[in-house]
Amino acid sequence: MKALFKPSLDAPLQLVERPEPTAGSHDVKIRVMTAGICGTDLHIQAGDAAAAAMIVPDLIPGHEFYGEVVAVGDLVDHVKVGDRVSGEGHVVCGMCRNCRAGRRHLCIATQSVGVQRDGAFAEYVVIPESNVWVHSEGNITPELGAIFDPFGNAVHTALTFPMVGEDVLVTGSGPIGVMAIAGARHAGARRIVATDVSPQRLEMARAAGADDVVNVASERIVAAQHRLGLKEGFDIGLEMSGVRSALPEMVENMNHGGRIAMLGLPTGEIPVDWSRMVTRMITFQGIYGRQMFETWYAMSAMLDSDPVLRERIAGVVTDVLPAARWEEGFAAARSGSGGKVVLDFTTL
Repeated sequence: MKALFKPSLDAPLQLVERPEPTAGSHDVKIRVMTAGICGTDLHIQAGDAAAAAMIVPDLIPGHEFYGEVVAVGDLVDHVKVGDRVSGEGHVVCGMCRNCRAGRRHLCIATQSVGVQRDGAFAEYVVIPESNVWVHSEGNITPELGAIFDPFGNAVHTALTFPMVGEDVLVTGSGPIGVMAIAGARHAGARRIVATDVSPQRLEMARAAGADDVVNVASERIVAAQHRLGLKEGFDIGLEMSGVRSALPEMVENMNHGGRIAMLGLPTGEIPVDWSRMVTRMITFQGIYGRQMFETWYAMSAMLDSDPVLRERIAGVVTDVLPAARWEEGFAAARSGSGGKVVLDFTTL
C-alpha cells in the first residue's frame, strides 16, 4: 500500500510502498478515505525534540482519520465490514488502575496511533475494535469524519466546566480553538472572546460564534472586556495555544472563582503569578485527548442535534488535498494562518 513513512527520526517523511497491515483477532482493518494533519504530525515530519520524546521510529504517522471497514478479526463482535468510522487514537492497556476504574483517558501506558504504532497516513490502518467509532448515517462527510479526533479535544476542553450563562475566554484560535468556540456556543456560553495573532484565524473564530476577538499582537484582552461590558472578568478560560504569554494574561482577566481548562502544550516554562491563582481561588484543569468514550458520545450528539454547529465545525476544514500532494498540505498546516488541512487518500 502507499503510505507516508518516517524510517528514522532524522530521515525525511516520504510517500512510499509499505506492507499492507492485517487485522488481529480483536482488530479492525480500515480503508482510509481522509486524514487530518495535526501539530504532532508536523513535529514528526521535522524530527525535532518533541518528536524524539514521543515517537517510535520506523513509523507511519497520522491519527485523525475517516474510512470504511474492510476486514474484522474473528473475535470482533460489533463493528461490521462496510461501516464508516473514525478512530480513537489512544490505545490503552486496560489493566492499570485508571483503565480498570473506567478512566481510560488517564491510562499510564497509552500507545498512540501514528506516534508509537503505525497510523492513518496510508491506504489502510488497523486499530483495536474498542478504538473504533462507528458514525451514524447521513450527517458525517469524509472531511468532517477526519477531524473527529481534534473536535473531541475541543469538546473535552469546552465541556470541562458548566458553560451555561458563563463568560468565556479562548486563547488561541487554531482549528481546535475555533472548534472549542463553537462547542462553547452550543453549550450555552453568554459571551465568548477569542485571541490569536492571525487575522484569518480571528475571522474563523467570529464565524464559529465568538462575540469579540483580540489580536494579541496589537491589543490586550482587557479591551474586549470593556467593549462587552464585562465588569468582573471571565468565568471560564480555555487555553488552546501553548504560547508562553497566553496563560499569564488569561489569569489576569479571570473573575474570582474562575475556572481554566488548558489544552495547549507549552514549548517552555510559563511564568504564572501563583499567588493570584490562590487568592482568586482559580481552578486549573489540564486536558489531554478525549474522555473515552464519553466525549465521543457528546460530540456525536451535538452534531446530530445542531445543524449550525455541524456547519461551523465543517467550516474548520479549509484545505482538502490529494494525499500525493502531502508536502503542500504539511506546508499549509505549518503556516499557522488557516484552518484544518485534510489529505484525501482515495486519490493516490
